[in-house]
Amino acid sequence: MKRISLVVSFLLLASSAIARDTDTLAITHVTVINVVDGTSKPDMTVIIRGNRIAEIKTSSRKRIKDAEIIDGRGKFLIPGLWDMHVHTNFGDWLPDGKELVLPLFVANGITGVRDMGGDLHLLLDWRDQINAGTTIGPRMVISGPMVDGAPPHFPVSIPVTTAAEGRKAVDDLKQGGADFIKVQSYIPRDAYLAVAGETKKQGITFVGHVPDAIRASEASNAGQKSIEHYTGIFEGCSTIEDELLKGPKGPRRVVETYSEPKCAALISLLAKNQTWQVPTLIWERGQWLIDDLDLSQSPGAQYAAASLRNTTYKKFTDSIMKELDTDPVSYRRQFVAMELQMTLAMHRAGVPLMAGTDTAAGVYVMPGFSLHQELELFVKAGLTPLEALQTATLNPAKFLGRTNDLGTVEKGKLADLVLLDANPLDNISNTQKISAVVLNGRYFSRADLDAILKNVEAVGRTK
Repeated sequence: MKRISLVVSFLLLASSAIARDTDTLAITHVTVINVVDGTSKPDMTVIIRGNRIAEIKTSSRKRIKDAEIIDGRGKFLIPGLWDMHVHTNFGDWLPDGKELVLPLFVANGITGVRDMGGDLHLLLDWRDQINAGTTIGPRMVISGPMVDGAPPHFPVSIPVTTAAEGRKAVDDLKQGGADFIKVQSYIPRDAYLAVAGETKKQGITFVGHVPDAIRASEASNAGQKSIEHYTGIFEGCSTIEDELLKGPKGPRRVVETYSEPKCAALISLLAKNQTWQVPTLIWERGQWLIDDLDLSQSPGAQYAAASLRNTTYKKFTDSIMKELDTDPVSYRRQFVAMELQMTLAMHRAGVPLMAGTDTAAGVYVMPGFSLHQELELFVKAGLTPLEALQTATLNPAKFLGRTNDLGTVEKGKLADLVLLDANPLDNISNTQKISAVVLNGRYFSRADLDAILKNVEAVGRTK
């Protein structure tokens, strides 16, 4: 009965946070941040009608008729944030995503996610519920099952061994309603190239890992739109790239065989092809230094479900230590530092970047909270706060081809907004000082967001 009552109260929270006496909302006397050029407009009024920004104008004493007024004095308005690499359900590895994952995004100002692998039918159903306002969650762009080799390494995957099976997987996923195709690490070479060709033929994007049988340069030339986790990148920067493709590989071999000229050539190609990079720096740091950091102290750790804390995280940690973190920690620390250096080098060369975290599949990579950590790591790498903010706002809109609707605070765009108590251009950590969230025109006050967090924590104790 306790679990049922908690879920019911959560649904009541959703309806109460969304309901208003009028469909017009006005945020007055607020500073609007332009994430294109970094300029700020103080003392503005942003009027939202339905789910769109209807007007942005200088604030005045003139009464705004039939509008709910939100006082934005001393506050800063930015576009809603996107996490461009998440898993909201992941088979039995990550149950209960609807109750424990989706609402954490909203509570942290993440109004959109790119789901990189999960149960397609369930995800599409969740998206319908979010759109109907019966479930609290962000906008979702969905791949469905990942296309991998046989046997696949992860749940919710489609195993393929031949080119024909690769083409069929693309066709089945597109017909099933997937927004894009994600490839995994163990897909065979012929099947990967067939997937690349079929996605081009059918007009659907493909993204994901650079498979072990493929060079990063080949993936870029094949039209893979985004590369995740820098898979294949450091191999492509190595003097023994051919050996690393055959395995084994790891931070030590990469560190010891790094070639600046090879890396410069690869980065130049990625920039030329505009192959997007989603480095998932927070996931990478946690993976390679899992025995060197106390991840249980990560932001938002208290919202991890009991089953994750007591069972799943231990299983993940044991697997990582056995299969991945076999090099001395000194090499792994050096490799994590090299990933930050790679991020700045890519950015300076014109390779487009997006923020993604691989939540909630990582150990204490908490939904929503981890996106803010990712932005901090972009700044640590050498990006400005504005450039880091763009990786989670403007850049995702560009990647998705949705700059007419998303990515900036402008008239006519969808009302996905975050109201902050401090300027993120002064300090990127200020993205965490959230006063309110507007999601598809629905206003969530700080009290609403705190109630969401309280519900997630309570439900998590029962899981």
